[in-house]
Amino acid sequence: MDWRALDLVSGVEIRSTVLPMLTRTSFLGCLLVALFAAPACGGDDGDGGGQGGSGGIGGGSGGAGGGSGGGPPVGTGERWVSGYYVGYQQDLYPPSEIAWSGLTHLMIGRVVPRADGSLDTSLDLGPDAGPDLARNLVQLAHEHGKAAVVMLGGAGEHEAWVSAASAANRATFVQNLLQLRADFGFDGFDLDWEPIEVADQADFRALAEALRDAAPDAVLTLPVGWVNANAPEVEAFYGEIAPLFDQINVMSYSMAGPWDGWESWHSSALTGHGPTTPSSVESSIDGYLSAGVPAAKLGVGIGFYGSCWSAPVTAPGMAVDGATIVADDNVMSFTRIMDNYYAPERRLWDETARAPYLSYPSPQGAQGCTFISYEDEASILEKGEFVRGRGLGGAIVWTINEGYLPDRPEGQRSPLMQALAEAFLHE
Repeated sequence: MDWRALDLVSGVEIRSTVLPMLTRTSFLGCLLVALFAAPACGGDDGDGGGQGGSGGIGGGSGGAGGGSGGGPPVGTGERWVSGYYVGYQQDLYPPSEIAWSGLTHLMIGRVVPRADGSLDTSLDLGPDAGPDLARNLVQLAHEHGKAAVVMLGGAGEHEAWVSAASAANRATFVQNLLQLRADFGFDGFDLDWEPIEVADQADFRALAEALRDAAPDAVLTLPVGWVNANAPEVEAFYGEIAPLFDQINVMSYSMAGPWDGWESWHSSALTGHGPTTPSSVESSIDGYLSAGVPAAKLGVGIGFYGSCWSAPVTAPGMAVDGATIVADDNVMSFTRIMDNYYAPERRLWDETARAPYLSYPSPQGAQGCTFISYEDEASILEKGEFVRGRGLGGAIVWTINEGYLPDRPEGQRSPLMQALAEAFLHE
């Protein structure tokens, strides 16, 4: 069947007789785009939209390159769990409640590049509230012996990245990033440039090299898109830039949809991809390994949210027949799933995908879900075993805010964080 999509990483439109891989982004309605699932999607609630308030760091004045503000040393040979905490979801997970045992790195988002190389530090909250939250999170992370990394950019910020990293603005941009690190005490930078098109690769590499040269002790991380198993080739560019980064994390969530040629499938299947369900953590990891990214620098993606499918779909592997994904990130947080949809008798386990799901014969809840794909403790443990078995580096989580259960007894409010600790960090 004929389809159009963007070629992996390049952004060039291609046609093929194999199946498409599209996914969610962006803040502008979470439109479907090819191959790059965004950890910065603001979601269906409209939270975390544009660049926010007027707070920021401006063009090229001063700057410090050195110290990280007292954070812990970053172990290059140790397994990591890097969890995103975003400003627009701060009410979902009070900083005082963060279950630190499940993390090695707190990814604080988001700071947005501007076209001239200056920075919006509002965290989608405002010029005062955003920086205040960021400083509080950095302090808490360091008090608990964790690294604090600033998330830069996100979906919908491509043009600003291109301009800020251009030869004309790069020096100013790097200086402002160094100043940001000095002012807030960040231990490093998460370069969430989506997508990195072929035309962007030279400037992206130059930016990463400049940051690595100016701040050799900084943590540098890169989130990358998941891979369609029907078009599995990943550009060699990713293997070439891997030495510049401490972590290259695959955003292996929101990996299914009601797309041409697809059957219903899991948001984050670990295994079990096939011609009509061409996504899994395994196939995406294999793609980046084939491109030359070392296993020890690769991380898998875990979403603390689910995907709500409408009727007639009630399980994975079904014909779509007009079904849609009604809601996912933000709206279908793990918190809401457990509060409003979960029932033990509705939970099923897919042995092929190594993933849980909820199934209903009729529409359930405010979103009218009949099939909910999500992560739980069991699937996180499975991903941990996979990471250990393949010699991978660790995992990212989008977002830790969405996994908090405030009505549970103390010590039981962050079950997914506890599962992360067991799966990835305990020997």
